[in-house]
Amino acid sequence: MTTPPVTMPGGRGSRIEAIRSSVASTNAAPIYLVLFVVFLAAWLIVSLAGGHFVTIDNLTSMLVRSVALGIVAAGQTVVILAGSLDLSVAYLISVSALISSLIMNGEPSRIVVAVLAVIGIAVIVGLANGLLVTKLRVNAFIATLGVGLILRGLLNAAFDNFAGKVAPQFEVLGYGTLGPIPWSVIVLAATMLGVWFLLRSTRFGHHLYAVGGNEETARLSGVRSHRVVIGAHILCSLAAVLTGLFLVARIRAGAPWIGPDGGYDLESIAAVVVGGTALAGGRGGVWGTFAGVLILAIIDNAFNALQFNSFVKDVVRGVIIVAAVAIYAQRERRAGR
Repeated sequence: MTTPPVTMPGGRGSRIEAIRSSVASTNAAPIYLVLFVVFLAAWLIVSLAGGHFVTIDNLTSMLVRSVALGIVAAGQTVVILAGSLDLSVAYLISVSALISSLIMNGEPSRIVVAVLAVIGIAVIVGLANGLLVTKLRVNAFIATLGVGLILRGLLNAAFDNFAGKVAPQFEVLGYGTLGPIPWSVIVLAATMLGVWFLLRSTRFGHHLYAVGGNEETARLSGVRSHRVVIGAHILCSLAAVLTGLFLVARIRAGAPWIGPDGGYDLESIAAVVVGGTALAGGRGGVWGTFAGVLILAIIDNAFNALQFNSFVKDVVRGVIIVAAVAIYAQRERRAGR
């Protein structure tokens, strides 16, 4: 699964074709095979232990528990494909939950204002991350970690407990259903489809792959690489805000620990990597990320059903992440030969 390089073309049409040719293969079949094996293993182990794994209620609960991580991981996929990453998402989730809850304060008439306010915050944070990475040339790990620490400091200075209250109508996002399907699962599916369309069918998506594959070559081919990276960071921040809105709809009030306690920064990166997206950028796709999210959700569900020690669960998850990266590295090495 290699990415063809973007070459120096002569005309505008050939430039676009060169950019299109940089889009990596996003065949997610191998990771879905792993997902199938993990699902069968969890089903078998839980069943042998006397539990019930494959039930409508359990599968629905597992999907709903995947929504928060799935949405933020979709945004993380975009920014990693551009050759960057975002460690500020966990604290941005808490900020969006708190601000939206405080603005609503239980009033349905304030829902739109609250949502627009946190969208504005997402744009500011994403823009800050993107500018630090592109204009100041700060390493993405350090830049986004620094922004995350700033957000954490602001949160700790202003809040130490639950604050605000969401409007009852807004709780539909966390608990409502359309027939048998929870609205949150529909939002997750729409997010995944939207990111897939963005990556596959838009010029911005093609530019993401080109910049992640080789920024200098993409730039020489006419791609405005800085704009692409900044746009990717803004989209990632928007995904984090959507996750925050979902979580605050679930718990009905904002709290400063919502994002950090969920570990959505490292967990989202782990889901992206397990799903086959290269940390260096330029290769992968959102459907692989979705499979990675489901794999992590199945492991959590199985360990909860078996009532195993949470430390054992972390060890197993760590082994799976390291094994996935090692396997992908070996495949890339063989492909390079």
